Amino acid sequence: MSIRRFDASKSDFTEAFGKFLALRRAQGTEDVHAKTAVIVRDVRERGGEAVATYTQRFDGVSLDADTLTAPGIDLLEAAERCPTDVREALDFAADRIERYHAQQRPQDHSFTDAAGLELGWRWTCVDAVGLYVPGGRASYPSSVLMNAIPARAAGVQRLAMVSPVPGGEMNPAVAYAALRAGVTEFYPIGGAQAVAALAYGAGALKPVDKIVGPGNAYVAAAKRIVFGDVGIDTIAGPSEITVVADNQNDPRWIAADLLSQAEHDPLAQSILITDDAEWATKVEAAVASQMAQLSTGKTVETAWRDYGAIVIVGLDAAAAIVNQIAPEHVELAVADPDAIAKDVRHSGAIFLGRWAPEALGDYVTGSNHVLPTSGAARFASGLSVLDFMKRTSIQRISEQGFRHLARAAETLATAERLPAHGLSVSIRRGEG
Repeated sequence: MSIRRFDASKSDFTEAFGKFLALRRAQGTEDVHAKTAVIVRDVRERGGEAVATYTQRFDGVSLDADTLTAPGIDLLEAAERCPTDVREALDFAADRIERYHAQQRPQDHSFTDAAGLELGWRWTCVDAVGLYVPGGRASYPSSVLMNAIPARAAGVQRLAMVSPVPGGEMNPAVAYAALRAGVTEFYPIGGAQAVAALAYGAGALKPVDKIVGPGNAYVAAAKRIVFGDVGIDTIAGPSEITVVADNQNDPRWIAADLLSQAEHDPLAQSILITDDAEWATKVEAAVASQMAQLSTGKTVETAWRDYGAIVIVGLDAAAAIVNQIAPEHVELAVADPDAIAKDVRHSGAIFLGRWAPEALGDYVTGSNHVLPTSGAARFASGLSVLDFMKRTSIQRISEQGFRHLARAAETLATAERLPAHGLSVSIRRGEG
């Protein structure tokens, strides 16, 4: 299977490569909004009864409409079945994620300006967060840690987790990760109905302030619909990796890195940027060899065939290509990664050096793996403690400060034809 190649020295490269990127980003956009809107409206009107109906229909699970619980599905019991080695790995990862995100907590600040006004801001966390955890292909305990731990680091006290449990069988590692991360409530529900329940309440589940976590097209559509009534993190797309590498790398290493994201989803994208076309052929051969050995080989083959690419370009121009892609992850497996990294402006996460495979970031570096996809790194950042906090501005104004500001404020109120605004100032000057 021959993969697409682009030569950045060609005059039509930018246009051709841009069309290639747009091709993938146009996929998976089937309009499910109408169907999702019906479900969201039904849950908003009928609460737990509607959630129970959809849970029976889609997951085959009989749910109590008042408690949103189901016989035989218990978070603690499932967690006890988690293998010891997996528990230890999750504990190791959770500890690193906690330490990393503890560094992100912002500080309150105040200052007094030249006019004597005391100004500043104060940070407070949201009261309640809803964590959506997918079932099936994307049921990853590491994602539970990455979504829940930053909320806890921000100070969030209530963390309600929802996750579909088709057939009544829950992933023990997901259950253990939830308890380790401090989840306070669990409901075995999924899909658009779960998002609506988190947003508006249903049965015993009270509304939350923000919903985080990935899901399928219906979950994404539901998050779009409820946004504004609650906050959301992002609308996640398929995984991406761009690897910038020179010919001093073992081709097998780079091939494995490219495959590490391709196995997530048939729509995932893996792109190699290198200055050596002959060496790139060796990487391509290593991809084919490793692909044949993977249990996820079918997914990998589809993603690599449809959306994989190799770009041949001088390494001094590699950062510009990365910025055009704006990938979820970029690895800089070169002799001097910092020389390229300083010019990379659009990427969710950067991995520096030959010993920094992106897979480590998915699990144990401590940095968050919930990152912008589909070019959103041009304007968005990865999940952090800040996503669970709000900044409130504070201003203390003395009489002296008031008199310094009043005239300009009245003038602007008049210009905007808002007389009550002006009156609230002039009345204090004895002119109202």
